[in-house]
Amino acid sequence: MRKFRKIIVTILFLLYLAIVLRITVFRSTFTLQNLCQNGRIVLTLFEGYIDLIRRGDWFAFTYLFFGNIIWFVPFGMYLQYMGKQRKLLHIAISGFLFSLLIETLQYVFGTGFSELDDLVLNTLGAWIGGGLVKVGTHFLH
Repeated sequence: MRKFRKIIVTILFLLYLAIVLRITVFRSTFTLQNLCQNGRIVLTLFEGYIDLIRRGDWFAFTYLFFGNIIWFVPFGMYLQYMGKQRKLLHIAISGFLFSLLIETLQYVFGTGFSELDDLVLNTLGAWIGGGLVKVGTHFLH
């Protein structure tokens, strides 16, 4: 039964990865003609979020800020669930590397902004996800 559950969880995880990549990289603006032409890198931390707050656009701020965290919570949860009590630092590093892959692909394919704050918030989301599973399994045992 446990093996079957892990197979189902892995299938759901692969579906999750496909959805995240579709939303972030392979969106409607994706074409190979944009290859290395329209990408933009934003290295100023939280510049876009500060601008949204200044303009009073709290909906966009909340959606983007917390969305970047929430979308990576399942990533950390999966790694913690499938691993043998992994260290949260390892999960955070894995989340960072997956986020870096997404940001790099967005730049290469010109399908979004490659932002430093996305790396930070996505990494935090993966760390939170791993922590939730770690705390949950601690209380269940």
